[in-house]
Amino acid sequence: MRPIIGILSTTLVVSNLIINSVPLFLMTLLRIVVRLLGLKNAESQVARWADLVIDSWVVINRFIFRTLGLARIEVSWENAAELNKDRWYLVVSNHQSWTDIFMLQTELYDALPPLKFFTKRQLLYIPVFGQAMWALDFPYVRRMSRAQIEANPALLEVDRQAIRAACEKFKNHPTTALNFLEGTRFTAEKYEAQAAPRFQHLLNPKTGGVTQVLAALSDRLDKLVDVTIDYPDGVPSFWEFMQGRCSRVTMHIHCPEIPEAITDTSDEEARRDAVNQWVETLWQTKDARLASVREGSA
Repeated sequence: MRPIIGILSTTLVVSNLIINSVPLFLMTLLRIVVRLLGLKNAESQVARWADLVIDSWVVINRFIFRTLGLARIEVSWENAAELNKDRWYLVVSNHQSWTDIFMLQTELYDALPPLKFFTKRQLLYIPVFGQAMWALDFPYVRRMSRAQIEANPALLEVDRQAIRAACEKFKNHPTTALNFLEGTRFTAEKYEAQAAPRFQHLLNPKTGGVTQVLAALSDRLDKLVDVTIDYPDGVPSFWEFMQGRCSRVTMHIHCPEIPEAITDTSDEEARRDAVNQWVETLWQTKDARLASVREGSA
């Protein structure tokens, strides 16, 4: 029975992606035309219409997941009373599985504007999916090793420019920028490979991308949405999730104010230090929360 559910849910999700991509790509062509004509206001309007595709994709996926009972999600909210789909937000989350994206989109849809997440540049080449993210102005970044950066520091500036360009487009209408600060999914192998792990249940966070977002959207961002996601019965693979083998997901969503010190662009070095300290505190709290959840499930 489970494989049949998996085949059905995967077919429905892929079909949903393809169907929604048709109007998206048509709007992308229209956007290119109005851009060539120098009609900036018209281009911004088309970009807003394109974001409706995200809403459509998420709503249909949510219906599929709930109808087929693919996962039982337990959500707790903190300081979320003032969230509004007409404002700008930054979401940060730990990252364990491909299903994290589905979980976040499903549970945050009613409270926030469309999520646009940082993604690896290699995903651009996935048929339909990669091109759809490009059309929706998702920021693409390169996955670079320390050795590559040391050999060519200019590579960092390429990513910074890409993030800043994406954030400029985000300013046109309310948007939610999602950043997995660990930079990759948590696994035991990746945890052990770290030079100096500072947390028990998380990888050390990387703050370069989020620092650029905070600076570029400093005049727009309303709040931080800090999500701690966990799979107490084991982290599912994508196929396990599609079969309904994700028996339980817990999500704690905390919405604190963003300190002025980390959006102040007058002193870049001081701002960078402030972001590092702020993220370190967030990650300490998140690590303690994960420890508590897992001890309670033991």
